[in-house]
Amino acid sequence: MIGEKVTIRVRMNTGDAHYAGELVNGSHMLDFFGDVATELLIRLDGDEGLFRTYEHVDFLAPVYAGDFMEYVGWIESVGNTSRRMVFEAYKVIELCKEEGMEISAARVLPEPLLTGRAEGICVVPKKCQRGPQDEAFSV
Repeated sequence: MIGEKVTIRVRMNTGDAHYAGELVNGSHMLDFFGDVATELLIRLDGDEGLFRTYEHVDFLAPVYAGDFMEYVGWIESVGNTSRRMVFEAYKVIELCKEEGMEISAARVLPEPLLTGRAEGICVVPKKCQRGPQDEAFSV
């Protein structure tokens, strides 16, 4: 791993829900992976770079409006202009949907639940690489 892991925590809201039962579209996860990638590139290169490709994406568990999610990523390797990254999405809090519970009832999960995973490659053109902006990312 190059540098440190980066984590973004967000709450899915009803505007994120796309399907029946307030299910959030799985592709929404990719938006947050893109944000994680951008932060990683800024810390390593001082530039937002470009997301070139996902090598694979796995949707492992459903995400609903009201869930609190953590999107985590790290840089696995650095090439001349490419940066290979790994991303994971975890549900850490969910709404209680049991009958008799208040609509506002929620629970912290005993362990974060892995809901998605992906690997991808980002590119920072040589002319845009300004070097590490975070000491932890010195290669």
